[in-house]
This record gives sequence, C-alpha cells and structure tokens, in this order.
Amino acid sequence: MTSNALKKLIALLMACAVPMASYAANTPCSGKKGGVSHCSAGKFICKDGSTSASKKVCN
Repeated sequence: MTSNALKKLIALLMACAVPMASYAANTPCSGKKGGVSHCSAGKFICKDGSTSASKKVCN
C-alpha cells in the first residue's frame, strides 16, 4: 500500500469514527449506566437506578 493510499484510508476511518463518538457522548445514561429506564419529574432515570446528569428534559 502506498503512502498516499494509507493516508486516505486513515482519513476515511477518522471521518467515520467522529460521528459515532459524538452520538455516544450525547445520550443520557450511556456507557456503564445501561441506558434510560424511565422518566421521573423531567429527569432521565438510568437502568442502574441513578439519575442522569443530562440537561435534556424527558417527557
């Protein structure tokens, strides 16, 4: 593989990875929290029982 082709491949992989990372960072109760269980008084309640620190309001 040539140096130019390698650079294009790396650029393509980085372009695909950035949107996935931003989606995960903007989801309430993501990661170890297990996702959203339900809403209570406009706050997201995570599946681990904790309240999300998200500033978003759920209905």
